[in-house]
Amino acid sequence: MSRIAKILGQRIRNYRTEMGLSQEKLAELSGCHATYVGQLERGEKNATIESIERIASALNVSLSKLFEKLGAEEDERSIPLECYELILSRPRAEQEALYRILIEVDKFKDL
Repeated sequence: MSRIAKILGQRIRNYRTEMGLSQEKLAELSGCHATYVGQLERGEKNATIESIERIASALNVSLSKLFEKLGAEEDERSIPLECYELILSRPRAEQEALYRILIEVDKFKDL
């Protein structure tokens, strides 16, 4: 499956777990089948825009947020994108801790 499908699936999984939802509950809230949600999260299926819209709505996430930064060049390693995906994959408390660490590191850049 495509790189974009895998990244999109991982983002759906990240937002779902952050909300404490099972795949079954997300499926119920979005009107999709639980098997389909699992296939999307694993990047095994190409989703329709309608199903992504329903899932985003169930997750209280905008479509733009789900698709954010997906157009990065595949041939070139994107450190900012990798950092974004890493932070996004962590629970909210860890995201805040990582952000505070980055702020502290940034203070020492001019030393």
